[in-house]
Amino acid sequence: MKVLIVEDDPQLGRLLGEILQASRYTVVRAVTCAAASDALAGSGFDLVVLDLGLPDGAGLDLLRSWRRAGFREPVLILSARDSAEDKVAGLDAGADDYLGKPFDLHELHARVRSLVRRHSLARSAVLEHAGIEMHLHSGVVVVRGEAVDLTQREYAVLEVFMHNPGRVLPRKLISEKVWSSNYDVDANLLDVYMGRIRSKLEKAAGRQLFKTVRGVGYQLV
Repeated sequence: MKVLIVEDDPQLGRLLGEILQASRYTVVRAVTCAAASDALAGSGFDLVVLDLGLPDGAGLDLLRSWRRAGFREPVLILSARDSAEDKVAGLDAGADDYLGKPFDLHELHARVRSLVRRHSLARSAVLEHAGIEMHLHSGVVVVRGEAVDLTQREYAVLEVFMHNPGRVLPRKLISEKVWSSNYDVDANLLDVYMGRIRSKLEKAAGRQLFKTVRGVGYQLV
């Protein structure tokens, strides 16, 4: 499990990182809005822990921009702003949970586990977008009522897009999700799989489903 910690307080950031790493989470830290957005765009995360007071912008504005851009990762806000109004504003901006500072470490652990578990369960049923149905338990893909036969690797690539519909996905992120090691995307391996998936799905759909974003990656439109 991979967690992005967005916290500008170096002492608290280190503490959070140590706590989560001790529970076998992989941790990436960011101290600014810009660094956090770069990290989120470049790699997939199972959870984002977000402080609201960042040196280059407001955490709530950052969260709103993520949600508008299609980022669906669960977000836990950690903030000293602990009034009911602050919590409502955070949840309305797109947060999945809100924990005031100072916080109890056991409660933090429990909330992290709960969010990761809920996120995992939400990803485990049927994904639907643009006329595509992806049945994760059975491995069946249906487009406009027609079953489409995909190889195991093609299915894995499509699943990355179905979890992130409308989002422009960098090649590196797709490769990290599909292959255990980061293949050299310049070797055109990903392009080969994208060509096969497009051919199969767009034939069944009767229209374009994927867009190539030059110099970045691909988008399921």
